[in-house]
Amino acid sequence: MTQQMEKTQPKSYNGRHLLEVEDLSVHFFTRRGVARAVDGVSFYLDEGESLGIVGESGSGKSVTALGLLRLVPPPGEIVNGHVYLEGEDVTELSGQQMRRIRGRKISMILQDPMTSLNPSFAIGGQVAEAISIHQGLRGKSLKAKVIEMLKMVRIPAAEERLGDFPHQLSGGMRQRASGAIGISCTPKILICDEPTTALDMTIQAQYLELLKDVQKETGVSFIFITHDMGIIAKMCDRVNVMYAGRVVESGNTRDVFHNPSHPYTISLLKCLPRLTAVDRLESIEGQPPDPHLFPPACRFAPRCPKAQDICREVYPETTAMPGESHVAACHFPGEWDK
Repeated sequence: MTQQMEKTQPKSYNGRHLLEVEDLSVHFFTRRGVARAVDGVSFYLDEGESLGIVGESGSGKSVTALGLLRLVPPPGEIVNGHVYLEGEDVTELSGQQMRRIRGRKISMILQDPMTSLNPSFAIGGQVAEAISIHQGLRGKSLKAKVIEMLKMVRIPAAEERLGDFPHQLSGGMRQRASGAIGISCTPKILICDEPTTALDMTIQAQYLELLKDVQKETGVSFIFITHDMGIIAKMCDRVNVMYAGRVVESGNTRDVFHNPSHPYTISLLKCLPRLTAVDRLESIEGQPPDPHLFPPACRFAPRCPKAQDICREVYPETTAMPGESHVAACHFPGEWDK
């Protein structure tokens, strides 16, 4: 039998944000012990806004998204925290109530359409499924809605593509078909998990422009989960930088990129190629910590070249930085060489 943390009592919701995540923790109970994949994450998302969640593989980005959707696979469990969607705490809903929300209020585009799309069913049928469930359309009206969605994501000859199977589409078209499923019921929030991983640079740029157009047309709010800082810079109003299950820095994208205040964020930005650089790319020494064995103090301290004794002894408080909503969890925020 697994032991769960007692959930925090929900604070009174003030209704300011479309989505508000409060102290979310998702743990995996394994034979090795408890893996704290997401360990006290808090953030918010407003209507029509784009939020980026960035970090190395294993930082907890995708598990955070699955937590929002209540789709964490076993042996993972949401052990703490609250997720308010339009003021309603989805962590308290039943499975049936949650199924009514997924697709209709909050939806997700997975990173690999070859695995997220069912190879045994035609594209038209897969787009139609969510529309039929949430909007109750049938027959000609359902077919017309499916064609409308395929046209919205710019799939050419949409009516002729209804009977195509995933393997008959190019990578870019498969990604667009996944997007059509994601937006088919006009959700308030669309989570894009590494949406351009399988695309070449040209198709990637086209797809990102497509998502911008979809946002203008529908007003949907985006959460982009990625390790690509370029996507964050191009698409996101604000960014959360995650490391070892926690948000270590967050704020307006421009503030964070131009004035990074956490050494991990600074290290990530230094890894990016520059047109004027002639030396080899920098890298971050070491590896992220094992989620079964997170250190009790700053989790980046073992890899931080500027770490001091207090960094290895006490987890830092979150400090407000210059700029609206820009904060960093560091004992010495903003004191590092950029």
